[in-house]
Amino acid sequence: MELSTCDSLTNISAESWNALTDADNPFIQHDFLLALEQNECLHPYGWHPNYLLIKDNEKLVAAAPAYIKTNSYGEFVFDWSWADAYKQAGKQYYPKMVIAIPFTPANTKKYLIHPDYSEQEDQLIQQLTEFSIYVCQQHKLSSLHNLFIDKNITEKQTHLGLFQRIDCQYHWHNNNYNDFDEFLSTLKPKKRKNIKQERKKVRSSEISIKRVNGNELTESEWLKLYDFYRITFMKKSGSPTLTLEFFKAIKHKLLAIIAFHNDKMVAGAICIIGKTTLYGRHWGCFEDYDSLHFEVCYYQGIEYCIENKLSLFEPGAQGEHKISRGFLPTLTWSSHWVADEQFRQLIHTHCQRETEYMLHHFKEMQEKSPYKND
Repeated sequence: MELSTCDSLTNISAESWNALTDADNPFIQHDFLLALEQNECLHPYGWHPNYLLIKDNEKLVAAAPAYIKTNSYGEFVFDWSWADAYKQAGKQYYPKMVIAIPFTPANTKKYLIHPDYSEQEDQLIQQLTEFSIYVCQQHKLSSLHNLFIDKNITEKQTHLGLFQRIDCQYHWHNNNYNDFDEFLSTLKPKKRKNIKQERKKVRSSEISIKRVNGNELTESEWLKLYDFYRITFMKKSGSPTLTLEFFKAIKHKLLAIIAFHNDKMVAGAICIIGKTTLYGRHWGCFEDYDSLHFEVCYYQGIEYCIENKLSLFEPGAQGEHKISRGFLPTLTWSSHWVADEQFRQLIHTHCQRETEYMLHHFKEMQEKSPYKND
């Protein structure tokens, strides 16, 4: 087995990379990651590719999407306070390494194993983990962060000195509904009534909604949709890191949900389509309309999943308000290694306390389920 790193997917064929990946995961595919590289989405924002590879006689048998980071932007597992603590102690927190999909808080496989080597999966994951720590030590990186990975992997990594963090997202599950009304019938009366009222408010505002596959968007629709994406970041003093060229490069994976008022585009959301999962991503609007955000970002996505037999809808990170609209709390997992021995113990203790709080919070959110039978 040969372990190495690679700073661009242009050096790895799509065939060999995709042979390791989950067909349902649109983010880990070669074309998605390469589109980030080639369309000015990474380097300007502190993401420097450093893919981890294991080859067996030149055959790629395992890999992980790793990046050396000079900040914590676009990760959705927040460690800004850790960086501040390092600074106060006169130490450098950046650069660090993350194993993640840039700007993507999705629960997807990050440790990729070729199906022919499935019996060696645990061994290969351990090798990739040990190799990532070795690379951090060689480059004098402060830490390693595995973001949105499987709980079982985080548990296996603890004996290598990594520790867990958890967070909570809100996902909608398709219980083989025939239509939106059947989904509504499973909710408690008050929740069902509220959703109906919100949808009615949108219709009474003379707003029409259109769902369009990325391959079918016109140039003018592309420009407007990208404006919606950018305006949300501008309102929050953030940076619209993903370029229009990037979105066009992955248009075959993209679903646009567009709202029109008097034949004018006034709002839109960008979703990514997986084999069994719809991923809600970016939303923006030029004017405020009552309940339009819920219609475009949640209810249209639910309808799309029902119509296309998708089993899961992940609308993005955070958002307790999603519970009353049918999205249930779901734990997400990450694992972390810290080079500095003193900070390693301090951060580990912090994460243990954080986990206790998050589990309590998760239980409270479960008790708010809108479904009649929960």
